[in-house]
Amino acid sequence: MSDLFETPSATPSNAPHPLADRLRPKTLAEVIGQKQVIGEDGPLGVMLESGSLSSLILWGPPGVGKTTIARLLARETDLHFEQISAIFSGVPELRKVFEAAKIRRGNGRGTLLFVDEIHRFNKAQQDSFLPHMEDGTIVLVGATTENPSFELNAAILSRSQVLVLTRLDDDELDALATRAEKEIGRDLPLEPSARTALLSMADGDGRTLLNLIEQVSAWKVTTPLGVEQLTTRLMRRAAKYDKSGDEHYNLISALHKSVRGSDPDAALYWFSRMLEGGEDPRYLARRILRMSVEDIALADPQAQTVCLHAWETYERLGSPEGELALAQAVIYLALAPKTNAGYVAYKASRDAARKSGSEPPPKHILNAPTKMMKEQGYGAGYAYDHDAEDGFSGQDYFPDRMQRPTFYAPVERGFERELKKRVEYFAGLRSKRNSSRD
Repeated sequence: MSDLFETPSATPSNAPHPLADRLRPKTLAEVIGQKQVIGEDGPLGVMLESGSLSSLILWGPPGVGKTTIARLLARETDLHFEQISAIFSGVPELRKVFEAAKIRRGNGRGTLLFVDEIHRFNKAQQDSFLPHMEDGTIVLVGATTENPSFELNAAILSRSQVLVLTRLDDDELDALATRAEKEIGRDLPLEPSARTALLSMADGDGRTLLNLIEQVSAWKVTTPLGVEQLTTRLMRRAAKYDKSGDEHYNLISALHKSVRGSDPDAALYWFSRMLEGGEDPRYLARRILRMSVEDIALADPQAQTVCLHAWETYERLGSPEGELALAQAVIYLALAPKTNAGYVAYKASRDAARKSGSEPPPKHILNAPTKMMKEQGYGAGYAYDHDAEDGFSGQDYFPDRMQRPTFYAPVERGFERELKKRVEYFAGLRSKRNSSRD
């Protein structure tokens, strides 16, 4: 029985259809990319296998398949697909959608309500979904390009599972281009290097790639075009380096080592080279933050804060102004004192933890909330540091059968110079207290 509210398509079969529409997948198995979500062991694969689809928030950049996945979920679960956009819909439209879903539910069929740009709804509008989600009138699938933690109500998030969709990588874009060439019936009139440049222009956006391919396929050319001819015709800048190939890793290595080598000019150069090549500034923000943890660390504890603030500033300002904040963080890191003592200590402690297995803590530092635990010696002999001379007991907190190691060896640079004094101070006190006990 057809759905009461199903509107048949009024578009004639011979009407023109964009390439992106013609290539829209018919099943989830045909979707290119997002295997971490729709794969057999992904959350959607598990839901469909179990026959239980919960409300979802699809979070990801444009052109990665959010709408397509929502449509296919409705088809796979035999739910009526209803789509609205938060840009064009308000309270009256929502009421109509909810009323129709209630009637549809009374007729024995559920509704998958797909809300594009759901973050654009205000708090009251988002709250209006809650009772209909709870009583099963709708399965909500929201799509957003913004961080749901900041843009969606906690109540919506608590009733939904957030699935992160990612940009299509070069292999996935290439597979999409190949599928488009089969649909068109011929290869694109491009040299291999120009075809690679075309994929880079899409910047991980499948819909953009298909639109570009549709333009290129319409050109009446007799010989394949090169990169320069392609970029001239499309008026788009081709990426200057492969963001997932060797040059990508070479340049981020050059940036990292320039920062570590305290050369702000070289660091800025490699930072700018990556931006000019089309690198995602968020990737650079993550790597810059990593540099602050790995190479500056406690020699300048403020470095991490500077990087986090720069990243936040970029998110608030966007491009191109936000890149300046990241550039200033690069300068700060390059000129900051350097140490890897914390990094070395962390790796050594992880190695010791693996080798020591399940050694329990010494009994004197275990709590004894029950009589039996007290009888077992839990907490016996514990020295409360605040009661000790200098606020330091000097007790051993390692497992009884483990010889005390030294992981952290601060250097004589920056703030770690002060930490080195503290380490040596406590080591001297510990030795003195332990010798007096002996």
